Order: sequence, then structure tokens, then C-alpha cells
Amino acid sequence: MKKLHVALIGNPNVGKTTLFNRLCGVNQKTGNYPGVTVDKKQGKFKHLTHSIEITDLPGFDSIYPKSIDEELVVKYLKNNSGKNLIDKVIFVADGTNIKKNLYLLSQVKDLGYDIVLAINLIDIAKRKGIQIDTNYLSQEFGIHVVQISARKGEGVDELKSALLLDSPESRADDLKYLRPENHAILKDFTEKNNLQNIYKSFLSITQENTLPEVNSKKWKSEEAILRYQFVRKVLDKAIYIDKSLATDLTSKLDSILMHKVGGYLIFLMVLLVIFQSVFSLAAYPMGWIESFFSLLHDTMQSGLAPGAFTSFITEGLIPGIEGVVIFVPQIVILFFFFALLDESGYMNRIIYLMDRVMQKVGMSGKSVVPLISSFACAVPAIMATRTIENKRERLITILVAPLLTCSARLPVYTILIGLLVPNHLLFGFVSVQALVLLGMYLLGVVTSALAAITFKYLIKNQYRSFFITEMPRYLLPSLKNVFFTIWENTKAFIWNAGKIIVAASIILYVLGTNGGEKFKNTEQYVQAKYPGLTQAELAPKISSYELEHSYLGMMGKSIEPAIIPLGYDWKVGIALISSIAAREVFVGTMSIIYSIDSEEDLSIMQKLEKETNSNTGKPTFNFATCISLLLFYAFSLQCMSTIAVTYKETKSLKWTSIQFMYMTGLAYLVSLIAYQILS
Repeated sequence: MKKLHVALIGNPNVGKTTLFNRLCGVNQKTGNYPGVTVDKKQGKFKHLTHSIEITDLPGFDSIYPKSIDEELVVKYLKNNSGKNLIDKVIFVADGTNIKKNLYLLSQVKDLGYDIVLAINLIDIAKRKGIQIDTNYLSQEFGIHVVQISARKGEGVDELKSALLLDSPESRADDLKYLRPENHAILKDFTEKNNLQNIYKSFLSITQENTLPEVNSKKWKSEEAILRYQFVRKVLDKAIYIDKSLATDLTSKLDSILMHKVGGYLIFLMVLLVIFQSVFSLAAYPMGWIESFFSLLHDTMQSGLAPGAFTSFITEGLIPGIEGVVIFVPQIVILFFFFALLDESGYMNRIIYLMDRVMQKVGMSGKSVVPLISSFACAVPAIMATRTIENKRERLITILVAPLLTCSARLPVYTILIGLLVPNHLLFGFVSVQALVLLGMYLLGVVTSALAAITFKYLIKNQYRSFFITEMPRYLLPSLKNVFFTIWENTKAFIWNAGKIIVAASIILYVLGTNGGEKFKNTEQYVQAKYPGLTQAELAPKISSYELEHSYLGMMGKSIEPAIIPLGYDWKVGIALISSIAAREVFVGTMSIIYSIDSEEDLSIMQKLEKETNSNTGKPTFNFATCISLLLFYAFSLQCMSTIAVTYKETKSLKWTSIQFMYMTGLAYLVSLIAYQILS
């Protein structure tokens, strides 16, 4: 079977990923470009006599890169040799706004590629009354043109067949984008450097300044003007809009959803619905998971022989894993709604609305995409700042992104809110717990804005940038894409958190079941202190004494003087230390600590409700302490992965240290003030 190597390229937000998933299905993998951590997706499929391998490249706007990911794509296209050999290119264009795409198409075509133009969203274009003459486009560019709807699968088989055809003759002139008086210079440079492609010679001269005597800026300016003239000429003949055929509802919806006041209120209502669902819809599967782990605990305890291994399984590993798995339903629900917003096109409206705010706090609209990504995880969000050209805006975005509520905070928030707020309804349908969770998300947004304003005055600006974006049409979300997104994000959450939790569970259990002299002589100390108690009455006191004098207890005791003013005891201190690796470790740690400290088989919530502060004798998780902990986890940077990626992206120990210190200091100060006022 013959092999065909295909590159999938196009401007951002034209449906490349949807088409890639449609073509390759599950036969895909993700890798990195050599030497850099920017993802590229690769997949394959079979069609007739060919095995077709596809590389999905990041979206870009021009052959002149303005960001790291665009630079990688351009470099990949220019160096078409060896392992990077490309036989064909699928260029994906937006049928509802093809004007923007044809400029880039003409540049890629001039690099000498055999292109199949896939005009996507053709179903939406038809509803807008847009008619496209594909034959004319094919003749002008010398390419095959196929109209598709990647979401519905329309035209995809025709696209596959077009990949196997030879390119038609092109009317294009390699030198049509350069003034005639400069043709001789370019041809001479091409011959002397033994280059096969004139446009690559042009890019070498204008991008790398290989001919100092040439005014590169002028050449690029002339190219842009002449190229736009050509594209406009083609569009005039290839595109026809008949408004009488349009059945478009997008503008009507935008008048409501993007209203300068109502748009923000609707967005808040959408968030409230999401967070109410996080509590109400997840309650049943969380209960099932809790019952399963309780049954697993009892089965293991009764089925395994008594000893250290059984104790580790029942008191260490099972509670630790339960601390992550029990929150999977809430994570799934959160990602489900976020995927719906993204697939429908509403997420782009949110980005546009927030751009007004971003400009005032020292960032641009391009910062919104990474910041919204922070609601899932700060690590990919910080990496996504590579698309921001302005260095100050990029640095500010990196520094404030971890303040937004990521999925790792959700387990901490929901369990503390469950302890703090009764499950009551306002007006008969609005959950108080959902309102508090919404408040925590809004707190992250407000705090990140205030932090950005502060950095705006501390970091010098080189130039002002502007955010320009195209609003996609509202689409009915593809359930296949929604569930694929949920699967990928949930799998990443379970895998990443699971690795840390299992490792932490082993370490915590070992530290919590070993200690010094007092630990080894626990029974002697406890019996001497409580001489009149029976063995059954002594058991919980022995467990508590052992934990307090274990290595784990010693760690908690060592930081207790610093955290007592926040309302925490040494047990909470252990959780603070362990969750430096990742925030979600907090819940698993508390579960393990109280499993070691208790003979009862209770749920995590029940364990926390029964716990008393060893210093005050009062309930540990009272109103003041829960508020203090919520605020601490809202602001603190307890995520080693985030710290590592910040250093990698900024290449600055200074700014990485500033990020960690200002967030930790803010968390301590706000938690201190809150507890002292409320207690």
C-alpha cells in the first residue's frame, strides 16, 4: 500500500481539529516538535490504495511568524525535507469568511506545495447565503477545491479522494507579488544559492536579511499589497452572497449575548447553572463511588491477613485514591459544560467581552484564551501564552494565570463548601453551595485582575498591542467532540493527580506509621496517662498519640506555630505541606491522616466533621477555619508543575520566585485576616 504524508494547516479557528478527528478517529497520537514542548498531532487513515499519514499543525495567520507556535509551523513548511517531507497539504478554510484564509493560502501555495483546499463550514455558509465558485478557485490557484462540513462529515470522502489526484495547472506567476524591477535580483539570488523555489528565496531575503543591500521591509510591504490585490480580484469572481437565501440567527443571538451590560449578566447566570450542576448532578455518582470504596475497604480488611501491608492498603492507598476518584463526577460535569461553550461558539463571545477588561489591566484579548484555559489547568494555560507577541502582556498573563480556579482546586473547594454551607436552596431552585462556588471562581477572576494592574505599573511596556478576532457562527455542539474533550481532560486529571496521590499516599503512610522513641512506646505512654481505661477505650487514644508522634506528625508540629493564627492545627499543616506537590493532594492527605487516626470506616466528609482541633478542643473545620482554608487555597501556588512551566516559559528565576512568593504571601495574609476577624 502506497504511503502519503499530508500536512493539515490553516488559520486558527477554521475547524482543523474537527476535521483531523473526523479523518483519523482514534488513530492519532500527540508528540512534540524536536527541541520544544509545543504539541503536534499525528494520525493516519486508509483510502483506496493509500495509507495516509496526517500531521495537524497549529493554526497560524501568516508566513511571517509573530509567535513561537507560528514560527515553528513556518519553519516546518520551509524545511520540507528528510523526516519532514510533505507530499500533500490540506489547507482548511472557513467558508463563512474565506477572504482571510485565501491570503495565507496564496503564500503556502507559493512555497511549492501540492494543495487541496477544504472549504469548511459550508453548511453554515449556505445558510448565510454564501455561494462559492470552486472551479474558479481551482483554476486561479492550481489546486483541487472541496467543500466540506467537518462537523457533519459532508464532503470528507471527496476530500480523501482529492488527495490522490495530481494538481491541476495553475495560472499563478511565482513573481506576481514583487515589483518587476526586483525580479532580476530575486532570480539571480535563487540561481546562486541553488534554490528550487523562488518564494523561498524571497523569504530568505526578507526574513533572514541574506541580501543587506535589499530593503526587506519595503519588499514585504509590496508583497502584502500585491497579494491582497490578487486575493480581492479572485474573491470578486469566486464569492457571491445572496442575502435573500440567508437564514442566519447569529446576529440576533449576539445582540443579546454580547450586550455591553446584559452579556456579562448572562455569562454569570451560565456559570451559576454550571456550578449548581457540579453539586446537584454529581451527588449521586459521588455517593456510589463512596459506597464502592467503603465496600472495598471492608473487603480488603476482612480478606487480607492483619499486618503492615493490609494496614497500608486500607488506611493509606484506598483513602488516598478515593480522595481523587470521588471528585471525578464533578470534574466531568465541569469539562462537559466548558466543552459545550467552546463547541457552540459562545466561548469566543466570552473572550470578546473580556477583552474590554483585559485592556484596562495591562493585558490584551489574546490573554483571554490562556486565562480561560486556567479554569482547567494553569500549566497548558501558561504554555498557551506563546501566542502573545507583547512581552509585558505575556509575562503578566503568566504571573496571574495560577490565580484563576483550576480543576485541581475543585475537590478542595467542594469539600470545604460542603462543610461550610448547608445544602439549602434560595427561591426554591438556587443552591447556596453553588453560589459560594461561583463566588470562589469570581474571587480568582477579580484577584487576577488586581494583580495584573499591579504588574502593569511594575513592568515596562515596549509597545501597545491590539486584539483582532473573527466571531465564529453559533453551532450545535458535536457530542462526539464534546465527549472526546471530556475524556481527554478527565483522563489527564486522573492520570496526573493519580500519580501524585499514589506516591503521596505511600510516603504519607510510611511517615505516619513510623516515628521516634515516643512513637515506639506509644502504648506505654498512653496507658500511663489513662490508667483506668479499657483496651477498647484506649484504642482511639493510641491511634491519635501514634500519629502525633510519627514523622508525619513531627512535620505538622514543626510548622504549627506559623499556621495556628490561620486557625489550623498540625494535622492541617501536614496537608498544606503535602499539597505543595499539587493542590488536589489536600483531600487525599486529610483522608489518609484521619484513616490512620481512627478505627471507624467513615466518609471523608464525616471524618472532617468529627475532627476537633488539638489546641482548642473545638471542631477543626468550623466556619472561620473553612473560610480561611478556602482563601488560602484560592491564592497559594501549590503546584510544582506550574512553578516548573513558569520557569521554562519565562527562563527567569526572578519572575518564577516572584510568582511563588507573592501568591504564598497573599494567601497567608488574607487567610490570617479572615480567621482573626471571623473567629
